[in-house]
Amino acid sequence: MRRSPKDTEESAAIISRRGLVLGGGMAAFAAVLGLRMRHLQVDQADQFRLLAEENRINIRLLPPARGQIFDRNGLLIAGNEQNYRVTMVRDEVDDPEEVLRAISRLIPMTDEDLDHAREELRKRSRLVPVTIADRLSWEDLSQVAVNAPALPGISPEVGLSRSYPRGADYAHIVGYVGPVSDYDLSRIDDKDPLLLIPKFQIGKTGSENKLERQLRGKAGTKRVEVNAIGRVMRELGRDESQKGANVQLTIDTRLQNFVQARLAGESAAAVVIDVRTGDLVSIGSAPAFDPNMFVRGISVKDYGDLTGNKYRPLANKAVQGTYPPGSTFKMVTALAALEAGEITPDETVYCGGYTEVASRRFHCWKRGGHGKVNLRNSLKQSCDVYYYDLAQRVGVEKISAMARRLGLGERHDVPMSAVAGGLMPTKAWKKENRGNDWVIGDSLNASIGQGFVLASPLQLAVMTARIATGRAVSPRLVKSVDGVETPEGGGEPLGIDEEMLRQVRGGMFAVANETGGTGAATRIVDKELRMSGKTGTSQVRNISKAERARGVFRNADLPWERRDHALYVGFAPSDAPKYAVAVVVEHGGGGSTAAAPIARDIMLAAQTDGVPPLSAYPSSQRGRISSSLKKLKLWDPDQPEAPDSQA
Repeated sequence: MRRSPKDTEESAAIISRRGLVLGGGMAAFAAVLGLRMRHLQVDQADQFRLLAEENRINIRLLPPARGQIFDRNGLLIAGNEQNYRVTMVRDEVDDPEEVLRAISRLIPMTDEDLDHAREELRKRSRLVPVTIADRLSWEDLSQVAVNAPALPGISPEVGLSRSYPRGADYAHIVGYVGPVSDYDLSRIDDKDPLLLIPKFQIGKTGSENKLERQLRGKAGTKRVEVNAIGRVMRELGRDESQKGANVQLTIDTRLQNFVQARLAGESAAAVVIDVRTGDLVSIGSAPAFDPNMFVRGISVKDYGDLTGNKYRPLANKAVQGTYPPGSTFKMVTALAALEAGEITPDETVYCGGYTEVASRRFHCWKRGGHGKVNLRNSLKQSCDVYYYDLAQRVGVEKISAMARRLGLGERHDVPMSAVAGGLMPTKAWKKENRGNDWVIGDSLNASIGQGFVLASPLQLAVMTARIATGRAVSPRLVKSVDGVETPEGGGEPLGIDEEMLRQVRGGMFAVANETGGTGAATRIVDKELRMSGKTGTSQVRNISKAERARGVFRNADLPWERRDHALYVGFAPSDAPKYAVAVVVEHGGGGSTAAAPIARDIMLAAQTDGVPPLSAYPSSQRGRISSSLKKLKLWDPDQPEAPDSQA
C-alpha cells in the first residue's frame, strides 16, 4: 500500500527526533569520557605514572605503641621509651653489603651485629624493613640521617621500646617482652603481619605474654614514593596505627616492694589477697631479676648467672611452684571431718607420739606426743596424730573434695606464666597415674599435707581467704582494661556451715595468739591488727627408722637442698578479715621460725599501708625488728629510679 505524503512526513519527523536523542546521548557520553580521561591523564597523571612504575610505591607497616601497665593506684609499671634505630629495606638496595659497611663506618657496630643484620636480611621478605641497629644515641642517629642521601634503603627512625621502671619488683608478675623469634612464630596461631617485622617486641612471660593481644594494638600503614635508587622521596598517605590497651593490675606497688624486700636473701614466695574482692595485692617471688636486661638484650654471662643460680630466680615460685603444704593443710582435713559428722569440736584424740597402721608407725612431729587434744588444740599445737585419726574416719575422697572447694588442686585463672594446678589426689588418680591401689597410709600422709598433695602459694592464699570468709573467693589480677573494670572475685557462699568455719578459725587464732601456739612467737599485739594463722613444715626427704632411733637430724645440720620447706598461712584482722597471706620459704626449716615472721611483717604492711609499726610487735622484739626493718631496701616514692635487682 502506498503511503501518503503526510505519513511520510510524520515518519521522517519521528526518525529525526530519535536521531537527535541518540546523538545527544552519544555526545554526552563522549563528553563524560573525555572529562574522565582528562582527569586521569592530567589531574592524576603523577600518581598513575608512579603506579605504572611498579617498584616506585611501597606500603610500609606502622607499628602501634604498646599498651601500658599500671598498678592499682595508677603508678606506671610497664611503659614505653624512645628508641633510636636504623632500618633497611632489602628491595631498595642494590648492594646491601656495601651499605652495611658504610653504616658501620658511621656508628659503632661489632662483627656480631653485622652478622646478625645479614642473617635478618636473608631470612626476611625483601619488602620488610629490617632493623640494622637500635638503641642508638641521638648523635649516632644524626650521623646516619646526615648521610642518608648516600645510603639507599636506609631509614633513621624513632621508635618505642619497653621499659620497666619498677625493675625486679614486678619481674615475675608483668614479665618482659622480646623480639619475635622463629620459635614464637612456630607455636602461635597469629597471622598479624606485625609479627613479621624483625625485632618487633611481644610478651615473652608474665602478664605481658598472657595479655599480648590487648597490649599489642593494631598496625597502621603508610604509602611512600621512592626514587630509582630506593631513597624515600615523600609520603603519599597513611592510616595511623591503633595503640594497645592500657591495663591496670590489682597489685599495690608499695606493698609489692615491701614483700620483695622482705623475701630478699631467701628462695621464697608470698601471696597477699584481699579477701573481700579477690584482688591480688602482692605476688612475691625471690630471688628476682631485672626484666629490663631482657628487653635491652641480656648478655650470655648475665643469663648464665640467672639459669645457674640454685635459687632459680627466673621461676615464679608464687604461682609456678608447688609444694607439700604440710600442716597448713590441716584445716582442710578438719572441715572435711566436721562436715561428714565424724567428729565434734570438743571430741578428743589421744596423741602418744605416733599412730600404728598396718605394722607401720606414722609419727607426730612431737616425739613424746601431745596427750589428749580436741580440734582447737590440734590446730594450735599442730598435732599430727589427731589428723591421722581423722583420715581413717573420713577417707581421702572427702578430704580431696573439701580441698577443691577451698581452691586447692585448681588452676586459677590469672594472666601469668605457667600457673600450676597443684595436686589433690584420689584413689582413681593413684591408680591411673601410679598404677597402684590407694592404701591407708596414703590417706594418713594426705591428711597432714604430705604424700602426693601439692599446692602453690597462690592456692594456699585462696584457701585461707575462703576459710576466712566462707565464700568462694577467686583471685583477680587485672583490675581494668582501658578503664573498663573486670569482675571482682568476692565469690558466692561455699555452703560450709558457718559454725564449722568458726571452730577452725578459732584454732587458727590460737596458733598465732595463745601461749603454746606454734605461731605465738610471731603474734601481733595490736588487737585491731591481730592475725590468725597456721604454721607448716613439709618434708622433702624420708626419715629412716634408724635416724629416728639415734635422733632426727636438725635442718641446720643438713645440706640446703635436703632441709624442710617452711610455710605459713594467715588472715587479718582476725575479727573482720581483709587480707589473707601465704608464705613458702624453700628449705627454710620450720614454718614457725622461717615463714611466720615474714608473714607477720607482710600482713602488718598490708594493713597499715606502709612500714609495719613497731607498736604492733611484742615489746621484747621491737629492738631487733627495728634494726631488721631499717636494713630493707624499700621504695621511696620521691626517688623515681627502680630498685636494684635482687637476683
